[in-house]
Amino acid sequence: MTTFKLDKVHSGVGFQVKHMMVSKTKGEFKEFDVQIEGDLENLEALKIDLTVDVASIDTNNDDRDGHLRSGDFFDTESYPTIKIASQSIKKISDEEYELTALVTIKDVTNAETFKVEYNGLSKSPMDGSMVTGFDVEGKINRESYGLTWNAALETGGVLIGKDVKLSANFEFVVE
Repeated sequence: MTTFKLDKVHSGVGFQVKHMMVSKTKGEFKEFDVQIEGDLENLEALKIDLTVDVASIDTNNDDRDGHLRSGDFFDTESYPTIKIASQSIKKISDEEYELTALVTIKDVTNAETFKVEYNGLSKSPMDGSMVTGFDVEGKINRESYGLTWNAALETGGVLIGKDVKLSANFEFVVE
């Protein structure tokens, strides 16, 4: 069995959502942890658990971040974490996989599918350790998790899109 240790310096969890029907607002979660059990020789059998500290949300705007932490959105006092737990991993090609996972936001759990790119295995020139990495992309409907706050625009449409594009990259030291 492979031991995976998350290298947070070379990892990130980001998102983007439509703003005012004409642009995108981007952000990230600064605090998260990923636990992986399994072996690099059989990626389809990996067990993956991601926990995100919702209060660590950062969109480069303190007022917006405060609103996102409030009861209008994530209600971080009552629901401090987002959890993603793998259910199945399907190999598409040598580097591409499809991950089906249970996503829990505000005590609402839905199955979601994500595209995972396996970036291989490499030896670090700094300390000789072996490292591996994965990129993850997907899209969820925020309203299906109770994140329904919005405002109508005078010109038609709404302030915030319902689809949230997720992107993450994870690097692990492996033994």
